[in-house]
Amino acid sequence: MTYRDLSALPKAETDFSDFLSQLQDALTRDSRNPNEVVSETLQQIYFGRLVSSKEVEDLPLASRALLHSLDPRNVTTEPEYYSEIDAKLYEQRKPHIWLWQMFDRSPLGQNALLGHRLRRMLAPLIFKSVGQNFKCWNHVEWSFGYNLSFGDNVVVHRQVLLDDRGGIEIGNNVSISDYVNIYSHTHDIHEITKVYNLPTRIGNDVRLTYHCTVLAGCQVGDGAMVGTGAVVTKDIAPAHIVVGIPAKTAKVKDESAARAGAAKPDPSS
Repeated sequence: MTYRDLSALPKAETDFSDFLSQLQDALTRDSRNPNEVVSETLQQIYFGRLVSSKEVEDLPLASRALLHSLDPRNVTTEPEYYSEIDAKLYEQRKPHIWLWQMFDRSPLGQNALLGHRLRRMLAPLIFKSVGQNFKCWNHVEWSFGYNLSFGDNVVVHRQVLLDDRGGIEIGNNVSISDYVNIYSHTHDIHEITKVYNLPTRIGNDVRLTYHCTVLAGCQVGDGAMVGTGAVVTKDIAPAHIVVGIPAKTAKVKDESAARAGAAKPDPSS
């Protein structure tokens, strides 16, 4: 899908570009602690300016709690409580994750002109790999980040959950619609504390449509499409269109492509 080419007023475009350029420089310069950069950036977004140490004691307690919470070192996220986390890898990414999440929750997060560029800038600092032309809308969540990879020309829409505990690989030219859930971990049906991490792969040219769910360990073949609200519980062959709970084939877009995909040997066998 081709997007319209939109822009803000000239002064705003200049300020957007300068803001992102300065932020990227601060986050990637060795001399700066990224936690401090993120804290300062979020102070300016939420308070309109930097708050001096002398002013802190005069703030109401709720405002002081907010100020402290803008520093990634003073917050915890759900993935940090998972036992299998690679704490070192996550710690490297946490400031950038927190900036992404708190930006999205600010008034600026509703501005796609700025948001697409900021998320594209942060993505390589968070994810395992990111291809060209990555586009992400607001309020997208993931687990670790370092187990999540994107190919070229991937679009992720609003309110998507990408649970990369066991690893998620997303191919080229993939569209992930609003409210999609992709999982790579599952729980034992008898012992809820026992977790199984299973890599999940979304092939090239796949469309995951509104509110669908892909469960852990599933492989969605190239060119496949998952219908609205469908729940994928097993592998989807290339070019198959699946619908329902559990998802089943309703149509095949390209019979020859589907047969070619099914004929490929299982690499795990």
